[in-house]
Amino acid sequence: MSHQLSETAVLPRPPGRFLPAIRRTLLQAIPTVVGILILNFILLQMVPGDVVDVMSGESGGATLQSMTALREQFGLVGSIGDRLLVYLDHLARLDLGVSPRYNVPVTELIFGRLPNTLFLVISGLGLAITVGVLIGTVMATWAGRLTDRLLSILNLLLYSTPGFWIGLMLILLFSVKLGWVPANGYQTIGVNLMGIDWLLDRLHYAILPVLTLSTFFIAVYARLTRAAMLEVKQQDFVRTARSKGLSPYRVVFRHVLRNALMPITTVAGLHFAALFGGAAVTETVFGWPGLGRLTLEAVMTRDFNVLLGILLLSSLLVVLVNVLTDLLQLWLDPRIQAR
Repeated sequence: MSHQLSETAVLPRPPGRFLPAIRRTLLQAIPTVVGILILNFILLQMVPGDVVDVMSGESGGATLQSMTALREQFGLVGSIGDRLLVYLDHLARLDLGVSPRYNVPVTELIFGRLPNTLFLVISGLGLAITVGVLIGTVMATWAGRLTDRLLSILNLLLYSTPGFWIGLMLILLFSVKLGWVPANGYQTIGVNLMGIDWLLDRLHYAILPVLTLSTFFIAVYARLTRAAMLEVKQQDFVRTARSKGLSPYRVVFRHVLRNALMPITTVAGLHFAALFGGAAVTETVFGWPGLGRLTLEAVMTRDFNVLLGILLLSSLLVVLVNVLTDLLQLWLDPRIQAR
């Protein structure tokens, strides 16, 4: 009997053990995305004014006939239900429509800005997790000591300070006073760079926006890591590892920190959506041409086609990140069984 148990214990895990997590997330997310799209469409149609009103005001005036013709051209006539059916029909054919404001397909407009926003969000989230976990590990290792207290004060400052104010202060210090990095834009204009020079130029412009976007979340991950590690330290398997004579470094990073990463991965998936939606402020402060600025411009000009396209893309990205988060948790802790 014991021989059979030992053979069972060393059997390899089934290769499809990740499929239930993917299936469960998709079954929950797809109806949610559809519901969000329908609700957003109805709410946007109820907003006073439309893109024709904005364009007429900017042109200095327009006749009633010309405004009616423009509304018919842009598909802004008919009841909300009729327009919703037309929108869902186009969406089923992967057609997001044309932006009345820019007179280009919405897909082309969004995917032209998407790489800039993804680079900003992924870099900011990666920096926040890396620095936050390191600070939290130091705080948990020296909990209650002077180092822990000083870092706690730093975390409180980062947590309570508005991001746009931090961005403005970074511009004043590193751009205006020291002149180390540019204060606005995302690449050098008028220079045709290739390869590593192109990458370094982009990174040079991204330093301040990434720092600004990550400051608040550094404090969040630092406090979360500290609390999770202090809780894991009380577990029996940690005391067993210490009793075996393992080095403190191995106990902290191999046993304590790995198990403390579980709540961090869960929160990181939620923060991706928050960063993706909140990047508009950072992009506006630093003149970063991303989806955040495009969203603000679409709101101001009542460009509902662009807004609906951005909302759809954001929903799909959140679904993808949730799937990746579930898979990462399964990898960190194989004891988790998706049902």
